[in-house]
Amino acid sequence: MANILQFFIWIPFIGFVLSLLFNKRNEIGISGVAIAATFSNLLLTIIFSVLWLINSSPILNIKHVVLFQTEDIEIFIDYFFDKTSLVFLLVGNFISFIVIIFSKYYLHREEGFKRFFNVTLLFIFSYNIVILAGNFETLFIGWEILGICSFLLIAFYRDRYLPVKNSLKVISIYRLGDVCLILAMWMSHHLWHENITFIQLNDYNLVQAHLVEHNWYGFFIALMILIAASAKSAQLPFSTWLPRAMEGPTTSSAIFYGSLSVHLGVFILIRTYPYWESILTIKSIIIGIGLLTAIIATGIARVQSSVKTQIAYSSIAQIGLIFIEIALGFHFLALLHFAGNAFLRTYQLLVSPSVLSYLIHDMFFSFIPKKTKETSPFITKLKNTFYLLSLKEWNLDRFHYNVFWNPIKWIGRHLNILSNKAAVIILSIVFAIGLYSFYFQENVPQSILELLPFIYSFGGLLLIIKAFAERGDAMWAWFFVIGGQMYIALSIALLNENFGHNHILLYLSGSLVSVLIGYMSLKRIKAIDNNIQLNQFHGYIYEHPKTAFIFLLACLGFVGLPFTPTFIGIDILFSHIHKHEELLIISTSLSLALIEISILRIYARVFLGPHKKAYHATAYRSS
Repeated sequence: MANILQFFIWIPFIGFVLSLLFNKRNEIGISGVAIAATFSNLLLTIIFSVLWLINSSPILNIKHVVLFQTEDIEIFIDYFFDKTSLVFLLVGNFISFIVIIFSKYYLHREEGFKRFFNVTLLFIFSYNIVILAGNFETLFIGWEILGICSFLLIAFYRDRYLPVKNSLKVISIYRLGDVCLILAMWMSHHLWHENITFIQLNDYNLVQAHLVEHNWYGFFIALMILIAASAKSAQLPFSTWLPRAMEGPTTSSAIFYGSLSVHLGVFILIRTYPYWESILTIKSIIIGIGLLTAIIATGIARVQSSVKTQIAYSSIAQIGLIFIEIALGFHFLALLHFAGNAFLRTYQLLVSPSVLSYLIHDMFFSFIPKKTKETSPFITKLKNTFYLLSLKEWNLDRFHYNVFWNPIKWIGRHLNILSNKAAVIILSIVFAIGLYSFYFQENVPQSILELLPFIYSFGGLLLIIKAFAERGDAMWAWFFVIGGQMYIALSIALLNENFGHNHILLYLSGSLVSVLIGYMSLKRIKAIDNNIQLNQFHGYIYEHPKTAFIFLLACLGFVGLPFTPTFIGIDILFSHIHKHEELLIISTSLSLALIEISILRIYARVFLGPHKKAYHATAYRSS
């Protein structure tokens, strides 16, 4: 039966590929392929589930294919199936099928009809990878693709300001979760000295033996998993991204942020529960986060004027309760709660336009003011304070800016000295010195050789921060990201004597091709009017859609999405950082987080948003 698991992944992927072949005006063909793929997947899920239950519900695990192998590391695709997978797979495929049918009519004659179905099928493909993943590497493949699908669907109305801006906000939070998951994988490699699978995590004695010997490392892994889950499921302090993500079509909001994508934090906590169940501190933190999120999100939901925002915060509150149930060990209840919340939010979002119309009509003709009761001044003041804080969403957006993004932008703005040719020449010379030190290490004093990895890693981070904060020419931002990535690769190579040429080539092979394609795309756009400043949106996708698509592929290849060798290279790169190299792992992790945000920011600013020319209609700021 284990061999059948791969078909849950291949069916939506084949549907995605076939949907690309249709003309964008052929709505019947595009929707027909999507409906056929989702129905086939749902039917296979039901049949497989019945047979699996008849055969006494065995835990299935299969090592599918090895992607990379050396004496020190093995990266492979692994599939895993248990009762948790069953529930998430059934709910996911059923909701996907319903939403796809609804979308056929809801998006009729919409300009982005084909785009929506392409991305939705890709999302279902990535969702199934996450649910059936048997190790962190396999899970991370689906996790990454799912994040890109979110970015594309939030920015679905790409001629409007807020959808594009909010898509960057959401991918920023997602990227923070991605990096925490990478750090958990990195420390797991050092803790287990192998690519640990989820079926091995179910071995209580094996897990406890490692945690007793390496208590701090175990806590670090569990904490990184918790942050990744909280970011994905919009728990505090990351809650505000979910209502911002509702800028996309209502149907994508239903399948992504009402039902499936937002519950993946729940899934990863259940999947890794055998690992952290004995760490009392982590369980206490999860309960605290869940309880606080449930209380605050409920208050926010009750005072919002937008129906989508109300549904978003209501869902966040319920997920907070699910977090508590998982920490307490009530997994059956958590799975039941997940299914109920997913179905309810999907229904609410799909009917919200009609219900909103009825409510407005009812309020207009039969509004009755609520009678107020007199209470003590203290209680009144407390209620009013909570009301205002909820109305402002507890200033969580300001918290994100002040804590995360503004300090990085401030540093980037003070690195303007890098934006000249002299600085480029100096950086190139410094890089050449690093290459010399790598190839001729015997000629470099040991004391200097030990410092070089940190110097180059920190230099790479500064270059990427500069790209992140760049508001001038997009070409400069592109070069800064390239330079930052080259510096990071060199820092890891200098650190570890086992980091050979094949590892460097594997890491850079996908990136270098993407760098060239991206540069040519930007150069072509700059030739039009010599202005691709990043202080505004340009909207070139309307007049140059093919160039925009090619540049997007270059961006995704550059950041190491699973269709390039760079994806494997990133895993290898992190595995070569020693667990006692705290400064190096911090700078490398920050760099990796900011690279994707910086690259997608260039794409969004140059190709998306309102067109800067007056002969194009200007859309409303929000959808």
